[in-house]
Amino acid sequence: MEDRPGGHRRTRKVGVKLDRGVPLSRLTTIGTGGLARAFGRPSTVAELEEALKRAAAEELEPVVIGLGSNVLAADDGVHALVLRLAGELAEVRANGSLLIAGAGATNAVCLHRARAAGLGGLEFACAIPGTAGGGVKMNAGAYGRDWSDVLERALVVSAEGSGWRTASELDLSYRHSALAAGEVVAAVEFRLEPRSSAEIKARVAELVAERKATQPTNKRTFGSVFKNPEGSIGAGRMLEACGLKGHRIGGALVSPKHANFIENADAATSADCLALMVEARRRAHEEFGVELVREVAFIGDVEGPPLR
Repeated sequence: MEDRPGGHRRTRKVGVKLDRGVPLSRLTTIGTGGLARAFGRPSTVAELEEALKRAAAEELEPVVIGLGSNVLAADDGVHALVLRLAGELAEVRANGSLLIAGAGATNAVCLHRARAAGLGGLEFACAIPGTAGGGVKMNAGAYGRDWSDVLERALVVSAEGSGWRTASELDLSYRHSALAAGEVVAAVEFRLEPRSSAEIKARVAELVAERKATQPTNKRTFGSVFKNPEGSIGAGRMLEACGLKGHRIGGALVSPKHANFIENADAATSADCLALMVEARRRAHEEFGVELVREVAFIGDVEGPPLR
């Protein structure tokens, strides 16, 4: 027997198939990265626990990809177990004022279910191309709101077991959570508020239009490159002032539309993207005295040279 994200229990035989040597370029939105040592699609909490135990036994770092945004994977591949949550771990349902989502559920599906149930407060997620669990991991946000504003609790799984944690226990702050290495979010409960479907639809349309007008939504990117510096202009405006819009290294291009995005313009590699990030940090430091901090998560050995 196992606990489902919504609190139900189901009898199911545990067994996760792990594929070997899966190209991360097929799993990431930027389209770069070498081979993953192993790849699996657990569909229940029990299968996820089993996968994490196998990862620990093989000394593999567990990495959840989700939709593949906000990650940059090493060109030489990664010694990791890459997971994409499926089945029950991607289902969504409403229960009163709660929206209960498997961590693998896309933000688009979560928002659709919330609107159908007349639950508002999650509209900002339409600007975040990710999953419910990924949002917890990085406390994702947009337009002045983030996961900490709507998260009731999250089910966290590791090789040692699972347990629910509240937003305060997860220590959510700007693009940060207290999730430790080896811990994976399996389910999320959002606390929302009654709102008409028409009002939700109108707000989403407004935010989608704003996003399309300011971000390269039709290009291959991994999302925002750097966090916005505290008490300063945003990273995008800062890099634009540094003359970086349209700057290119190899197949990677700083977006001409928004300087805090890197586009895969022509068979880019992760090394190309990293070189652009290093150059962006150098110029921001020289021009503004600010050390930009990356928002994108690195998988494998992608670390660049220190800022000089």
